[in-house]
Amino acid sequence: MLLRSVPRPHRVAAVALALGLVVGAAATGPADATPRERSRTTASPGPTTRAAAAAAPGRGDSLFPGQGNQGYDVTHYDIRLRYATSGRISATTTVRATAASALAGFSLDFEGLTVRRVTVDGRSARFRRDGTKLRVTPATPVRGRFVTTVAYGGRPTTHIDPDGSKDGWFTTADGATALNEPVGAMTWYPNNNTPRDKATSDLRVTVPTGLEVAGNGDLVGRRRSGRTTTWEWQQTRPMATYLSMVSIGQYDVHRSTASFRDGRRLPVWTFIQPGLGSLAAQRALIPRILRFQEKRYGRYPFTSGGIVVADLGVGYALETQNRPVFDGVPDTATLVHELGHQWFGDSLTPADWGDIWLNEGFASYAEWQWDAAHGGPSITAAFREAYDKAPSDLWSPAPAALTDPADLFSAGVYDRGRLTLAALRSRVGAHDFATIERRWADRHRYGTVRTSEFVTLAEQVSGQNLGAFFAAWLYTPTKPAGY
Repeated sequence: MLLRSVPRPHRVAAVALALGLVVGAAATGPADATPRERSRTTASPGPTTRAAAAAAPGRGDSLFPGQGNQGYDVTHYDIRLRYATSGRISATTTVRATAASALAGFSLDFEGLTVRRVTVDGRSARFRRDGTKLRVTPATPVRGRFVTTVAYGGRPTTHIDPDGSKDGWFTTADGATALNEPVGAMTWYPNNNTPRDKATSDLRVTVPTGLEVAGNGDLVGRRRSGRTTTWEWQQTRPMATYLSMVSIGQYDVHRSTASFRDGRRLPVWTFIQPGLGSLAAQRALIPRILRFQEKRYGRYPFTSGGIVVADLGVGYALETQNRPVFDGVPDTATLVHELGHQWFGDSLTPADWGDIWLNEGFASYAEWQWDAAHGGPSITAAFREAYDKAPSDLWSPAPAALTDPADLFSAGVYDRGRLTLAALRSRVGAHDFATIERRWADRHRYGTVRTSEFVTLAEQVSGQNLGAFFAAWLYTPTKPAGY
C-alpha cells in the first residue's frame, strides 16, 4: 500500500530488548484474543462427539486478535456475485477448508449484508450473527476436508479502520470497488480474514452489459447473456484475503504481454477509467519494472499482471495480487512500490499484522533501487539524506514493535522499514544483502513470514550476530545512533 497515512504494530518484550536480544519470536508471537472474543463460543452446539468442540474465534494476531478462526485452514474460495446498478448484490461464497480436529461449530468473518442460508457439506446448518462473526453450527461435527456455502445479499458496507480510514466495499459513480487491507474483505464475502490463511480462489461476477470487471489472477471467461455479462477470474496462487479485489465500472480494458529474458510471456490485463487517457507510458513501464525486480528478487511469482486505475477517492494505492489498484494516475515510484509488493506482501505475506514492515519496508526500498539504477541517487546517498532529515515522529513507534492498529500504515513502517534495509546493506555488504534479499523471496515463496525468520536468514548469510542491530532498528522507539 502507498499514499495512505496509517500505521501498524507488533508486541515486543521490553526485558528482551533491555538484554539486547533479537526479539523476533517475542515480537511476532500470537497475542491473546480480546476478552469478548475469548468468552464467546460458536452457535449453540448441535450433536457432538467427545472429540468435537467449537473452534475458537481469532487467530492470535497481535493487532487484530479477533479476526479469523483458528480451528480450520481455507484452501479455496469460490465467489459468485451478481451486481445490480442499484448497488445491491446477491452472492454465494463456497469455502473449502480443512479442520485438524473435529469441530462442532466454527466462525467466518462477515460484516453487513443479509445471510439467507448456510450449508456445510451440502446439509443445512444453523447460523447466527455476532458482530462481524458469522457463527455456524453444522448438522454434524466436521473434521478434515469440509465445504461451507453461504448465500447472502444486500448493499455491501464500507469498513472503518482503527485509524479512521476506510477499506472494503466502495460505491463509485459507475459501479463499485473492493479494497481490503487490512480487514475489508469481510464486507463482500465471508472468509477466514487473517493474512496467515492464504487460499486460491475463483471469482464470477455478473454485471449489466457495458460494465467491466477487474479481479485477481487470470481472466478465464467472459460470457454475455442477454443484458448481462459474466466475468470469470481464477487465482491459482495462494492469496491472503486482504489482497483480494474486485472492481466494477466502465473501464477501457487493455490486453498485452510482458516478455521476460528466459522467453516467458506473461498476460497483462489493465483497466483504466475513461477520461484518464490510455496511460501508454505507465503500461509500458509494467514489464520493465517486473524484469528489473525479477533480476533482484527472483522469478515473478504470479501468472498474470496488470493494473487498475480509476479516480476512486480512497486516498491510497493497494498491492492487490496480480493487479494493483491505483486511485488516480500513478507516478513511477508508486508503480515500482506496488509491483514490488507482488514479491513482498503478496507472495511473501506476514503471518501477523505486526510484521507489516516486511511488506512496506521492502516495497519502499524497491523505489530506491529503481532510482539508483535510473539516474537517481545511490542507495547510500538516499539513506544518508533520509536519515539526516528524518522527522522525530519517524522513530516512534518502532516498525516491528507496534501495539496500536491505528499505526499500521505509519511513516515509520514505510520509511524506517527501508532505512533498516539500507542500514543492513551497509552492515553486511552489498553482495550479502543481495543474497539475503533474493533468498528471502525464494525461500518463502507463496508462504507467510515473520520478522524473526528474516533476522535468522540475515545472520546465516552474513555470518554476523545482528541481534543488537535489529533491536536498534526494528524494536527501539528512538533514532538508531552511529549512522
